Amino acid sequence: METLEKLQNQKVSQKIQLVKGEFTPSEASHIIMNLIDEKINFHKIQRLQIWEGDHQCKTEALDGRIKELEKEKEVAREFINSTRSWGQNLKINGVLEITVAK
Repeated sequence: METLEKLQNQKVSQKIQLVKGEFTPSEASHIIMNLIDEKINFHKIQRLQIWEGDHQCKTEALDGRIKELEKEKEVAREFINSTRSWGQNLKINGVLEITVAK
């Protein structure tokens, strides 16, 4: 009950402006690829930690998320590469929204 009261009196969500600005295609590629790579690596480490505890564990959810992120990385790469010939910069607005899980 005390925890619930504390949550009610505190802010339960936060937004962080992670990336905002105008970038060359090379800069945009570097930023986006690194962000996605970090998230992929996070899931790979989670998967390894689970596997170390139980070699018979099922990691399909993590495997699936890794594949999704790899696909998103390829989609982003294709989009950025297709814009290089335009000779224009790209705008990135990346807001990270954090909320308390209920």
